[in-house]
Amino acid sequence: MPPASQLKKQIQKTHLGNAWPLGSSITPRGVNFSVLAPYATAIELLLFEHANDEKAATIINLNNENRSGDYWHIEVEGLREGSSYAYRVKSQGQYNHQTRNYSSKVLIDPCSRAISGWDVYQRDSTMGESGNQKTCLKSIVSERDSFDFDSHPRPRHPWTKTVIYELHVGGFTSNNDSGLEDNKKGTFLGLKEKIPYLKDLGITTIELLPVYSFDPSDAPFGLTNYWGYSPLNWFTPHHQYIAGKDPLDARKQFRNLVASCHDAGIEVLIDVVYNHTTEGNKEGPIISWRGFGEELFYYQDKDGNYLDVSGCGNSIAGNRPLVRELILESMRCWATELGVDGFRFDLGIALSRGEELIPLEKPPLFEQIEADPKLSDLKLVSEPWDCGGLYRLSDFPANRIGTWNGQFRDNLRKFWKGDKNSTWLLKDNLRGSPELYKGDQNRLQRSINFITAHDGFTLNDLVSFNIKHNLSNGEDNRDGENHNNSWNHGIEGPTTDQALIALRNRQKKNLLATTIFSPGVPMLLMGDEVSRSQGGNNNTWCQNNPLSWMIWGPDKCDVSLHLFVKKLLKIRSQFPELFSYQNLLKEDLLDEQKSSNQLWIQWHGVKLGKPDWSSWSHTISYSVNKGSQGALMWMGLNAYTQAMHFELPKPITPWERIINTASSSDQIPNKKREEFSQSTVELESYSLTLMITNEYASRSSFNP
Repeated sequence: MPPASQLKKQIQKTHLGNAWPLGSSITPRGVNFSVLAPYATAIELLLFEHANDEKAATIINLNNENRSGDYWHIEVEGLREGSSYAYRVKSQGQYNHQTRNYSSKVLIDPCSRAISGWDVYQRDSTMGESGNQKTCLKSIVSERDSFDFDSHPRPRHPWTKTVIYELHVGGFTSNNDSGLEDNKKGTFLGLKEKIPYLKDLGITTIELLPVYSFDPSDAPFGLTNYWGYSPLNWFTPHHQYIAGKDPLDARKQFRNLVASCHDAGIEVLIDVVYNHTTEGNKEGPIISWRGFGEELFYYQDKDGNYLDVSGCGNSIAGNRPLVRELILESMRCWATELGVDGFRFDLGIALSRGEELIPLEKPPLFEQIEADPKLSDLKLVSEPWDCGGLYRLSDFPANRIGTWNGQFRDNLRKFWKGDKNSTWLLKDNLRGSPELYKGDQNRLQRSINFITAHDGFTLNDLVSFNIKHNLSNGEDNRDGENHNNSWNHGIEGPTTDQALIALRNRQKKNLLATTIFSPGVPMLLMGDEVSRSQGGNNNTWCQNNPLSWMIWGPDKCDVSLHLFVKKLLKIRSQFPELFSYQNLLKEDLLDEQKSSNQLWIQWHGVKLGKPDWSSWSHTISYSVNKGSQGALMWMGLNAYTQAMHFELPKPITPWERIINTASSSDQIPNKKREEFSQSTVELESYSLTLMITNEYASRSSFNP
């Protein structure tokens, strides 16, 4: 921006401006500002010469002439991209209960595309009623260009061929062994350099933990808010993920990442937090939404106390029309301006709640999202639970939104741990969870099957710890999930016992193979493919350090497991029909259908055609048959403490054993295929075997 004296001269001429578009937008004459403030009686637009200035260079007062309905707007000549601004709002609360006065608070624009002032920002100064101009954040006027889809089109992978990899942008490349230049570690551009790794692994889609602006200081005990589930703004890429200091580079660098992912055939989903914000409860910070109208944005009781089903102090009133529009505008920004291919809604079912947090059968927010043509080609995923006890997995109140299948996770963990009453439950999951989803094929193809996620144990820790070890979080191990269905296999934590190490490695392969070979959409957690550990911490939300970061050095990574995961994903991609929920729904065929080439599933136990679903059973096997010709594929799972012999069905052509998790050489490249002519096969304790007929298998090499 020009010097203050010059700035004042340039902005002497103003115009009423327009209510649309929201936020700040560049016009031929300057910049148009529009902000939602339904209860405001007056608004001040503060313009700053520099991002870290303690005092505004000039202040422009907006009055009722600058108001259209609930929106306040003005056009200022002479301003341009890069201009720093903020607001102060005087308001009369909608409810007479409000005695809080926020008129001294400097607020960022809820629709900011860029934010500055982080060098001087202090979270403490946003509390209470005193002014915070010396330590406030500022919004930055930014371009609003559209993403270049002509040059970098969306990959548009069908759900049936999608494999998701959940990762943290900062943590993925922060380690010294990532091989990146220091200025790129933990950034969007650093992640871009790791696209070949992701492509080689075999995933189709990355799901990024929150990448829009959050408050890193929203954490106790001097720790850092690392995961980012503390949104400060729904439009701005997070400042710590930028290579360099210019806040205007954030959008450019994020677009660069998305474009490179598209060029590699990888989709980009982002984790969005529309259910709560960093502003906490009524004693929390006043940074943006609260100052523009806390009665609008947050659910409150009649006394002004914030209602909370997020566990973070507040709940966004997402089904109110004005709030819905802001959420939709945020989604359009990321989808059309920044190019993302979809969204994962954190605690998404909370967005189905209406007034007084009553669940709605037809939440208008979800209806509006699904009706929006600009969002029609996106993948949408949600957590089906919130912290208020609402859990709607099989009947999530939206047609196009897939759900994290928490029951798949729990059933799979229980089975391989050797729990009783686990085989019958897992049977449904191995078919794609049709009983859980009541046969709704629209929901079946969008079932997100996972064994681990950012919230909880890593895969390595799942088989190494019986209990959580979260003391470094500063809460005396009270935080984090207590019910993990984990198993240390005899010793808590790391061990030098080679037999125990081998068993844990086998269990990791069992869990991964079952997840990847189950119908639905498999999701992998960052680093599980190389046995990344968090030392038994199952809630690393505040650990921005090597405990949470991806590992890269060959001396730290489980290279053998990495090759094994690549092989699993290659098998799934080359033979999708063998792991299709549509085919595995067919458990039997009529006699007249058996002359066809239709695929169908047949359940077995250790004996053919005799599955054991009893409470004490620990074995499952099934074959995928082609009409009456014979079996194409057979998979056996043995979670018993001893080896078991399984009878094999008659194959169309001789069997080849493709996967044997009890074999340490299973993932060796260029390994000679193992033909299998016996009528039975022995499965070691806690192991999984996959067989495919040799004629079918000859279509490709399975080696990574």
